[in-house]
Amino acid sequence: MIVACALFMQNLDGTVVATALPVMARAFGSDPLHMNVALTSYLLSLAVFIPVSGWVADRYGAKVVFGSAIAVFTVGSVLCGMSTGLAELVGARIVQGIGGAMMVPVGRLVLLRSVDKSELVAAMAWLTVPALVGPIVGPPVGGFLATYVDWRWIFYVNVPIGVLGIGLAWRFVPDVREPAPGRLDGWGLVWAGVALVCVMGAGETAGRGMIPGVYVAGLAVVGVLAGAGYWWHAGRVAAPLLDLGLLRVATFRASVGAGSLFRVGVGAIPFLLPLMLQLGFGLSPVQSGLVTFSAAVGAIAMKPAAQYALRVFGFRRTLGWNGAAGAVLLGVMGLFRPSWPMAALYGVLILGGFVRSLQFTAFNTIAYADIPRARMSAATSLYSTLQQVSLTLGITVGAAALEFARGMSGHGDPALGDYSVAFGVVAMFSLLASPLSFRLSEDAGAELSGRRVVEGR
Repeated sequence: MIVACALFMQNLDGTVVATALPVMARAFGSDPLHMNVALTSYLLSLAVFIPVSGWVADRYGAKVVFGSAIAVFTVGSVLCGMSTGLAELVGARIVQGIGGAMMVPVGRLVLLRSVDKSELVAAMAWLTVPALVGPIVGPPVGGFLATYVDWRWIFYVNVPIGVLGIGLAWRFVPDVREPAPGRLDGWGLVWAGVALVCVMGAGETAGRGMIPGVYVAGLAVVGVLAGAGYWWHAGRVAAPLLDLGLLRVATFRASVGAGSLFRVGVGAIPFLLPLMLQLGFGLSPVQSGLVTFSAAVGAIAMKPAAQYALRVFGFRRTLGWNGAAGAVLLGVMGLFRPSWPMAALYGVLILGGFVRSLQFTAFNTIAYADIPRARMSAATSLYSTLQQVSLTLGITVGAAALEFARGMSGHGDPALGDYSVAFGVVAMFSLLASPLSFRLSEDAGAELSGRRVVEGR
């Protein structure tokens, strides 16, 4: 619960700011379009520092690093709230990103090293909830605070949570670490940092008109080249920053491959759904947030069902069929219309939240089923990095599909039919995850789920 609360704070903050950007722009006297840099600076900071989190945890101990990460994030929140201009806010968001980058993988590492395999599914179910609920709760919370209180409280609310988290982490979090982490892969950090910053920077700005398209394409090309450079480098050092050799482990590879495709689809939801509800349905930001909040109900309701589903059906069937259901429900969102009864909208969103939460619990658990303890920190760093990239690509794919549909239809502003096309495209990405999931063996993760597989079936 300590880890889950810290991750909720981090995931909430990733989206709560977006709703308040127009209010913050007026306070700073800045162009609202330029305020997007407050979002991208945070995400780019995450991208740079997530890869090094595993090594830092092994070097200094998970207790110290996790508690310090919460402290850095809290200090960054205070600095954000005290900002008087956009430049100050961007600097403070970078500080927040450093703390957030350490909280996510190190928190997961604490669980992996302190929880028995038989209890890992239940633990991961708790850890999955904040990752899904945070982006859903963020918009209504941000809208409420910016409208009825003050935008600075978007950041100040993190202070009491952070102080409590530091105390609880120091009291209860075990000081797990590897005895000999070795030297930091400095060149790997450079290659990976450039690749991630450029790829995610291109993803965050594509289709939004923030910078000219030629610069977006240039960022993407540099990112791909730097990624190729890292691949070449990683094959020539003993302990690379991101250990790509982990992809030889079948369960880890399946979770990364299928999970990334599924996350591309899900990553588009916080971008597409609020836009459709506000611009297509005419709802206010607060009303839109209250509608999307219903998905959180499904995510929370999943928690007690995860262990049962995986024990009865196993990881292979759960990920395959549940993933297909999640993709279908994602496509159904694109069919939402103002004429639909609100009960129908809520029903689809609640069921979708349940299915996605179960899917991510299974992905996040099976990834570590066959990872040796000595490589656990490397696995969390690589998994968290690819997870962040895939969610960012979801926004890119969703924005590109919406822009393409708008251009083909000739609409000045996206119409409801254009949103249907965009949701259909990202749903197809999520659907592609199911065939990869079915490639898992029937007994994959049986030790984690407690499922007995009958030989020959």
